[in-house]
Amino acid sequence: MSLLEITWTDPVTARRGYVVIDSLVRGIASGGLRLREGCTLEEVRGLARGMSLKEALVHDPGDRYVPMGGAKGGIDIDPGDPEARGVLKRFVTAVLPVIREQWSTGEDFGLRQETLDEIAAELGLASTVEAAFALVEDEDTARGRLRAAMAEVVEGVPLADLVGGYGVAQAALALGPHETAVVQGFGSIGGAAARYLARAGVRVVAIADREGLMRCPDGLDVERMLAARDGGGVVDRACLRPQDSTGPREAWLEVECDLLVPAAMSYVIGPDEAARVKAKVVVEGANLPTLPEAEAALTARGVLVVPDFLANVMTNAWWWWVVFGDIGPTPEAAFSKIATTMRRLVATVSAEGVPLRKAALALAERNAAALIR
Repeated sequence: MSLLEITWTDPVTARRGYVVIDSLVRGIASGGLRLREGCTLEEVRGLARGMSLKEALVHDPGDRYVPMGGAKGGIDIDPGDPEARGVLKRFVTAVLPVIREQWSTGEDFGLRQETLDEIAAELGLASTVEAAFALVEDEDTARGRLRAAMAEVVEGVPLADLVGGYGVAQAALALGPHETAVVQGFGSIGGAAARYLARAGVRVVAIADREGLMRCPDGLDVERMLAARDGGGVVDRACLRPQDSTGPREAWLEVECDLLVPAAMSYVIGPDEAARVKAKVVVEGANLPTLPEAEAALTARGVLVVPDFLANVMTNAWWWWVVFGDIGPTPEAAFSKIATTMRRLVATVSAEGVPLRKAALALAERNAAALIR
């Protein structure tokens, strides 16, 4: 049962928006805001529950960062719709008291942080994480650290767009070695996961974006493709090499590989899709990409599934490590903390001898109980 659920109807377009606060710790919850055609209250409720698990999972008594509760927001609109920005601004205006006091939010699927920051500024809000800043000892210093971290660019890609996918890659590598990988989605999570898997020696043999599938059995040139990627994660096909081939987008499920990373939409692997998966390990880069019955079918076949609230937790954790001062606002500090934490978490849940979701849930619940006490 969620603590708070808001359903909002836009007075101009009749589009629906939702806020769900699943849990509060010290009166605060954390979780992003997404724009997606077809987004529902049930989806946002599940995502908010996932945020409660992510927050609790990374709890380390030695950190200054004390995890918060979990929340999420969503608007039922295509981010490419000309009306999207206006709907977003009216939604944020309507739920502004919740953002000020309880819900620290940021970008999620279909929404860039820059757009959210612009709207916050237009509404007189310094940031969309004001509730969290109320918990730090030196607010000005914390704001300065976050500004510095958000300004960092690593080889042409903002650090903020790398940390989540780097964490996904670290989760996969902790279960390695892997020779081949397929990545579905080439936005911030998928693009960074592909980059750091390739740099670790994994051949990324297929990548799917909205326009279709790109393949090469000897490994795609991930860096070349990142340089040719637009803001929506779509690769300019002119960058592909003669040895690369293209195909239909849905064919990503059937490519032979050791490692499969769904890193785009929710609910893309149902029971029918699970039967087509040829990977040995699935690492959930996206939120809720695998339906429960599909995950059960994969597990029964011996396919290892790393759940989303473990695999993609690092975008959220990195924000708060910076804000609370556990790390400096540099790429080196971010990558070191992420690698150390992710490998510790994967080792902990793997040692339980049960499916990773069950072990990760148990760890999150133990940590949450410690936080509540």
